[in-house]
Amino acid sequence: MKFNKTLFISGAYILVLSISACNNKDSGESAEVKNITESQKSIFIEDAKEFLPGWKTDNVVVNHWIGDPDNIHPTNGRTSARSWLLNLTYNYLLTGDAINLTLAPDLAVALPTVSDDGLSFTYELRSDAKWDDGSPITVADIIFTYKVNKCPLIENAMQKSYMENLQTITVDASNPQRFTMVMKRPYVQSIAFTTNLAIIQQKFYDPNGVLNNYSFEQFNNTEFANTADAPIKNWCTEFNNGKYGNDITLFNGSGAYKVTSWERGQSMILEKKQNHWSTNIADKQNFQTAFPDKLIFKIITDANAQTLELKSQDIDVSVWLSTQNVIDLEKDSNFIKNYNYVFARNYNFNYIGLNMKPDGVKHKKIFDDINVRWATSYLIPTDDIINIVYSGKAEQWNAAIPPFKDGYNHDLPLVKYNFEKAKQLLAEAGWTDTDGDNILDKVIDGKKEKLQIEFIFSMGGKFIEQMAEMVAGELRKAGYEVTLSQMDLSTLAGKVSQHDFDMYMGAWAGSFLPEDYTQLWHTSSWANGSSNYTGFGDAQTDALIDSIKTTVSDSLRLPMVKHLHKIIYDEQPYIMIFSSSRKIVMHKRFGNVYMTFERPGVVLNNLKLLTSAMQQTEINK
Repeated sequence: MKFNKTLFISGAYILVLSISACNNKDSGESAEVKNITESQKSIFIEDAKEFLPGWKTDNVVVNHWIGDPDNIHPTNGRTSARSWLLNLTYNYLLTGDAINLTLAPDLAVALPTVSDDGLSFTYELRSDAKWDDGSPITVADIIFTYKVNKCPLIENAMQKSYMENLQTITVDASNPQRFTMVMKRPYVQSIAFTTNLAIIQQKFYDPNGVLNNYSFEQFNNTEFANTADAPIKNWCTEFNNGKYGNDITLFNGSGAYKVTSWERGQSMILEKKQNHWSTNIADKQNFQTAFPDKLIFKIITDANAQTLELKSQDIDVSVWLSTQNVIDLEKDSNFIKNYNYVFARNYNFNYIGLNMKPDGVKHKKIFDDINVRWATSYLIPTDDIINIVYSGKAEQWNAAIPPFKDGYNHDLPLVKYNFEKAKQLLAEAGWTDTDGDNILDKVIDGKKEKLQIEFIFSMGGKFIEQMAEMVAGELRKAGYEVTLSQMDLSTLAGKVSQHDFDMYMGAWAGSFLPEDYTQLWHTSSWANGSSNYTGFGDAQTDALIDSIKTTVSDSLRLPMVKHLHKIIYDEQPYIMIFSSSRKIVMHKRFGNVYMTFERPGVVLNNLKLLTSAMQQTEINK
């Protein structure tokens, strides 16, 4: 990939329980997996030719999902559900255009002007953007937002690695709408990281201007957290308060939609704001529209209940159905009549994470041994999971990077099920059954320990339980004692971020352009509660990651990426890595439908109720 493309879409990974060419057009009535190609950016579905009797005429989109976000705090959170909601209720300096797979200005007038040394990025803020109280969004709000995210006392661990390279922000003396972000060093995410930071109002969160007394340079000091004075400590404690992510009366985004109801475990409702400032934007882009009056996010985890809701047409959109559920629905003529659907390749992947740095007390020293990690990897029935649970509509990867993306190391063979090899490695690691109870044991630190592990995974459907049972069954055959523990995604996210696990099943939503691997693999991301849950890495891999993120030339960076993935592969912190096809279902009563390879797979705000369009066509005749 060329240098200019590396700057576009952010590579931040989000916890999941998802140049210039025409978009593909598709009827939506094919079960073939849609592949990502150089010429394809999204799948456009032709509008229905007629609005059928029985189709609802309310301009309300009911979107099926499988769990609540961890919160909707503007800076502190980690789930894909939260990210989806923030994109609908907040604005960003720049945003990712999921349909066209590029970066686009949101609150900025245009993409930044970049200095010759690649360290300074100058933006101009649009003048028509307003907060809900009618006051303008200002450069002061931009600076405040970035200070908040930069501050070491803010509990936004997932953003810390992306903020580290920001040196300061300066305001143009001749134009108060223009400002420059100055970076410490060249960085592959110097523009793209802005797509991760929802802009927040200083007057709402900091009416007394506490952060005005602190500079970016102070926040760059690694000792700031230890030397901070009372005013900033008190302010950060208040800002980190969970109420700002859970009390809907305290949600204060500038986006076109607002959260008006949140019944946890059931639904969340977003309603379009009246007279929103974006209404006056000419030639709106897909991320600037707000065609539906209301967006309802409805939690349905049971597959039978999902089927009934679809058959009764009570769901308009889903990207969370199981493969088998969609295959079964294909046999229903009414489903085919009422819904468009595709199976699409994507950048997300499932995996099992192993605790490489157990404390030896609550979590035994099991997966700190590379032989045990490899043995466990050989015991995972990945092919069976793909064929049975996903009906073949998934693909195994050899590492946490898509095989259709630059940087994938094709020299690394896929890890396949091998019971005998696993038993051999376990024996070499000292795990044998000395007491004949069919559970392997070993003396660790002078004490006999059994090969007992807790395998944690999230709620979200029978298919997740089925995968966990299949994995546990094979491990038990080899002499592991496995306890299965299922929990909601927020609880799971909390446990893994605190390294409170033996083995867990997770998923990441990735992107199509180069990442900063700090978030997932740098040792600092293990120490600070970010996303290196497993404890992978050492000084050598940290140095390699640091080199990758500061090298913008593809010819120099990609060989380093492949080397990093070879090390990750050899260490096996993640096992059972595969990507299932995204199942995207959309009711035909809505037009202007794009199904995207980028997360979340649909653009809800851009859907147009067809009956309105058809009525207008009749009026214009």
